[in-house]
Amino acid sequence: MTEWIPDLSRRGIPRYLAIADAIACDIEAGRLAAADRLPAQRTLAAVLGIDFTTVARGYLEARRRGLIEARVGQGTFVSKAIRRRHAAMIRHPEIVDLSMNLPPEPDDPDLLDRMQDGWEAISRDLVSLMRYQGFGGVAADKEAASAWLSRRGLVPRQDRVFIAPGAHPALLGIFGLLARPGEVVLSEAITYPGARSIAAQLGLSLVGLAMDDDGVDPDAFASACGRLAPKALYLNPTLLNPTTHTISQSRRLALTSIARCFGVAIIEDDPYGLLPEHAPPAFAALAPELTWHVAGLAKCLGAGLRVAYVVVPDNRSGWSFAASLRAATVMASPVTVALATRWISDGTGDALLAAIRRESAERQLLARSLLSGQPFRADPAGFHLWLPLPAPWTRSAFAGHMRTTGIGIVASDAFTTNDNPAEAVRVCLGGPADRLKLRGALEFMAHTLAESPSVASSFL
Repeated sequence: MTEWIPDLSRRGIPRYLAIADAIACDIEAGRLAAADRLPAQRTLAAVLGIDFTTVARGYLEARRRGLIEARVGQGTFVSKAIRRRHAAMIRHPEIVDLSMNLPPEPDDPDLLDRMQDGWEAISRDLVSLMRYQGFGGVAADKEAASAWLSRRGLVPRQDRVFIAPGAHPALLGIFGLLARPGEVVLSEAITYPGARSIAAQLGLSLVGLAMDDDGVDPDAFASACGRLAPKALYLNPTLLNPTTHTISQSRRLALTSIARCFGVAIIEDDPYGLLPEHAPPAFAALAPELTWHVAGLAKCLGAGLRVAYVVVPDNRSGWSFAASLRAATVMASPVTVALATRWISDGTGDALLAAIRRESAERQLLARSLLSGQPFRADPAGFHLWLPLPAPWTRSAFAGHMRTTGIGIVASDAFTTNDNPAEAVRVCLGGPADRLKLRGALEFMAHTLAESPSVASSFL
């Protein structure tokens, strides 16, 4: 690697120490990676115009620190055991995207090292992970799934637990099993847009139910059951995407009682269930015989970790679900599932969840401060908020204005099951890489809301 040249501009220290410091700094910054070959000592001395012995002492100091290793007849290389491998993270260029609901990314060096350690551990078994696996996960993966689900008070038998390649294909399979084209599935009046897309794709009629602060109105649910003979009730019951509602425990008990009375299955989409420290019990714990529980990892560990744990109501349901999802996806990626299992088993998953909780709380405080004049709805445990717009702003005008200034948000149309979307938008706080970018976007948003649309358009 003859192109590597250390920066020796730091004054006040001997040059040999400056060489060792430069190696450490470039490893930390990602300019040097494990197993990179360093220039030969005489070559580097000639390039820098310094004595060979100075370079030799610098390399010796770096070896003493464990940064590099010499191989007889081959040269000098960055140590394979070197840590801080995460520092060279490459981020794609992006606008300040407040449209995608993803958790804040970790930036703690020790946590990033633990995540990397898990990746390196599973990479030692890559050959077996490249093979086809049995559908639903091997025993070790199901044990990790059970351990993770136990945090929500669930203790299902392993034959009722399936591992799917993300929540969306799991929901697609469940919707398709429970209802046929033209049949009714109920949901919140304002609900997760993925459920709307799935229902439309399958030709199902998704009917929204009235809500209050405790969640879906029980009378509206009972009335719809009597009139429409629904096949299922789909719920995003904790930190509802987009409104942040969490269905209270008493309301959950009321809804499960009605579902039992009418024999209606419950589809519990629970991606945010672990974000609150003390969330109400899952529907699958209150009515396991009725509930299809889907616990995706994308919102509580990382958006790219496309793994979901599915708990089915009974064995017969499990057979049908396995056949349906196997036909559509064959299997979840063994590599991704192995990484999730490793992180859950060694405690990295808990550490990552705790980091997401802390950062989400800080970002919610920031939003509360900067949008203090706006009556938005949020939950301290979540990383999104629901923002009703002051007149004369409309959702299309506001979302369009934000988009032209490089800020992405989502208008209420994407979430509404009826024909009268509210003048509101969803704002996601987890997307920006750091709080400084988020602060700038929220400050501009608050400034824009204080102006009329006609005035705002003058400073595009």
